[in-house]
Amino acid sequence: MISAIDVTGLRKTYGDKVVLNGVDLAVRAGTVTALLGPNGAGKTTIIHILSTLVRPDEGSVVVAGHSVIRDPDGVRAAIGLTGQFSAVDGLLTGEENLLLMARLRHLGARRARSRVAQLLEQFDLGEAARKPLATYSGGMRRRLDLAMTLVAAPAVLFLDEPTTGLDPRSRHTMWDIVRDLVADGTTVLLTTQYLDEADELADRIAVLDEGQIVAEGTPNELKRLVPGGHIRLSFASTAEVDAAARLLADATRDDVALSLTVPTTGGAGALRSILDRLDHAHVDVGDLSIHTPDLDDVFFALTGRTDSKGM
Repeated sequence: MISAIDVTGLRKTYGDKVVLNGVDLAVRAGTVTALLGPNGAGKTTIIHILSTLVRPDEGSVVVAGHSVIRDPDGVRAAIGLTGQFSAVDGLLTGEENLLLMARLRHLGARRARSRVAQLLEQFDLGEAARKPLATYSGGMRRRLDLAMTLVAAPAVLFLDEPTTGLDPRSRHTMWDIVRDLVADGTTVLLTTQYLDEADELADRIAVLDEGQIVAEGTPNELKRLVPGGHIRLSFASTAEVDAAARLLADATRDDVALSLTVPTTGGAGALRSILDRLDHAHVDVGDLSIHTPDLDDVFFALTGRTDSKGM
């Protein structure tokens, strides 16, 4: 695995408050990793350390091959950061904001013009490019904010709650942009308060609680950690419910709905096994549905909380 981010034994305290307590995290290049955690878990602190805004107390932190301690300039040259709040200048137009960032990144006049034109098109801001930011919607401002982060084409992108406050349509637009970036090879570390966002975007999810990673895996792997998955089978008659119940001893029956609920850890193998047993006994299933825990269930089970907003 080629890692874009390697964190080992990361610790950070503020006074007598331990914010990060031995965090280990590896993010594979060209993927999206979502960092979830309740309020005060330390998510934003990790982002600030990785982006060299905050110095760690202990641990090894390497981003794009550069140590945040020994080579912070190398890290800054390789990353982009979009925070929870827009960083655009409200007195400038969208195009002027991007050109300003290009100059700050020392792109040179010709290259800056070309890159800005490319980003305006990519983020569907061409028509509004020379309009004042007062005319921009919240979604347009967030797209501009992300475009400014990408002026220098960073290899690693940190997105700290990038869709906070956006309407559903604007959120989905941002998701599509993130997917396109990753398809082009960008590595993304994402913090979000929206668990459906992590489920949609993340290749892997790390759950942070009380300064430590308490679980890590793909969304489906994390969902399998939580009990409650089941298959619901519906039948045409009471006789078929009776026959199926004799075969599936752990099932819960509903005689009114003519159905059985069978606990399962999920996966095609479990479903196939149940259907094979019924088929061999010549019991016809009228309909079936599969229910698995979602990330809300996972989050609550791992942290004991229902909110995912974090420090």
